Amino acid sequence: MIRDITIGQYYPVESVVHRLDPRTKLFGTLIYIISLFFADNLLCYAAATVFLAMAVRASHVPFKFIVRGLKAIVFLLLISISFNLFLTNGRVIFQIGFLKVTHEGLRLAVFMGLRLMYLVIGSSVMTLTTTPNQLTGGLERSLGCLNRLHVPVHELSMMMSIALRFIPTLIEETEKIISAQKARGADFDSGNLIQRAKAMIPILVPLFISAFRRADELATAMECRLYRGDVGRTRMRQLKIARVDICALLWVAALFVVIIALKHFGL
Repeated sequence: MIRDITIGQYYPVESVVHRLDPRTKLFGTLIYIISLFFADNLLCYAAATVFLAMAVRASHVPFKFIVRGLKAIVFLLLISISFNLFLTNGRVIFQIGFLKVTHEGLRLAVFMGLRLMYLVIGSSVMTLTTTPNQLTGGLERSLGCLNRLHVPVHELSMMMSIALRFIPTLIEETEKIISAQKARGADFDSGNLIQRAKAMIPILVPLFISAFRRADELATAMECRLYRGDVGRTRMRQLKIARVDICALLWVAALFVVIIALKHFGL
């Protein structure tokens, strides 16, 4: 289950999506997410499915690798679908005791499940095709106007980059701790929910200690390299918007227009 977390991982391969400016991918992902919240019928989700399939194919990232990230939200997905399926009023399809399934609940549960899955897949395409350094640069340049309001954009971007960078490291560290505890006779699979939660303590304690130790080592390394934030910093690679970036943004904007049209006009 831990290896199924794909957030923060970068899949190195040559593709059009990998070559896009990080600002293009950030704005494109934002527009795509907003479009999903406007979708409310099958035609809207059909358009979103076609768009997402084309984006995954253009990224050259294996579809199995992207879908693997859905395993980490299965529990959240089941809870969301169950609440919408059984707690939505409307025309009753069938009822078992106090649980009832309605037409409106079934429709809402299906759309909510698709929306959550598409959100994870779409966000995974962005993170898998963009390095943490590129994400930091793109976010910093995109929010540069907030510097006039004394918002620490560079520091916030650096924090996000470090957090994404250390997700795979912490996952690897967690697997090592679990293997070590199992070798000492620890059992994480048996017992009820409370017993399993207590069994996680021997994992969480050394994991937190390791995380704090890595954070202290990173802070020391940055101080030794005279890191002083964004003051006087230069960039080896300057971000430039190319024609392919404009085409990609127009492509995402077309999806947004299509979904709005399908929503309001029922085409």
